[in-house]
Amino acid sequence: MHKISAIIPTSNEAHNINEVLESVKFADEILIVDSFSTDKTLEIASTYNCRIIQREYHTAASQKNWAIPQATHEWILLLDADERVTPLLQKEIFEVLNQPETELAEAYWIGRINHFMGKRVKYSGWQNDKVIRLFRKSKCRYDEKMVHEEIIADGRVGMLKNKLLHYTYRDIDQYISKINRYAALQAVDYDKKTGMLTPYHFVVKPLWGFFKHFILFGGFLDGVVGLTIAKLQSYNIFMRYVKLWLLRKNRK
Repeated sequence: MHKISAIIPTSNEAHNINEVLESVKFADEILIVDSFSTDKTLEIASTYNCRIIQREYHTAASQKNWAIPQATHEWILLLDADERVTPLLQKEIFEVLNQPETELAEAYWIGRINHFMGKRVKYSGWQNDKVIRLFRKSKCRYDEKMVHEEIIADGRVGMLKNKLLHYTYRDIDQYISKINRYAALQAVDYDKKTGMLTPYHFVVKPLWGFFKHFILFGGFLDGVVGLTIAKLQSYNIFMRYVKLWLLRKNRK
């Protein structure tokens, strides 16, 4: 079987690092890419058989693109610290990488089972969530977006059947802080493709975001969790354009 390097970017992930490392112990190499954590992340990681490198954080894409060439093996399994590989997914990865070279894709989508506020989210627009996490080092890189970066593969992309577990929520204050941080970063990306800001951006788009996630995507079936997700999605859209308005105002 092709050997695997597991890459895990970290920044103060003491609450996650043990579980994610346990889930990738099968990898031939584990590479921690840390942006100078100040909690016990590295102390915990050092108890595992892994290699730790550090770099100041700029964006997720640049951090990952810097780390990928430093992996020892051609096949990369890249996880965020809040993701977990299940035994069934591990088995499928082994089966895929045991195939003849001619049958392998250059990268593979992996679905995610999301958990939020202590509950599995079955609807709310998260039911079809997927990310490219298994890929060839020589054929793939992340696009240089400020947030929501994704792999650009030079060749065919396959799809695995089994899914990652994703625990995106720590507490509500932390999540709102994350939204505000992402909104500021998204504003930079949207500045390049958004014309004059109007009530459409501040009113219609946030309302549509709520309606889409709560009604069209079935968020109401997730109960209070679904309502919270829809409200936060609406808030995220609103703050994105507030941050963009401020970005342009401060640039004058």
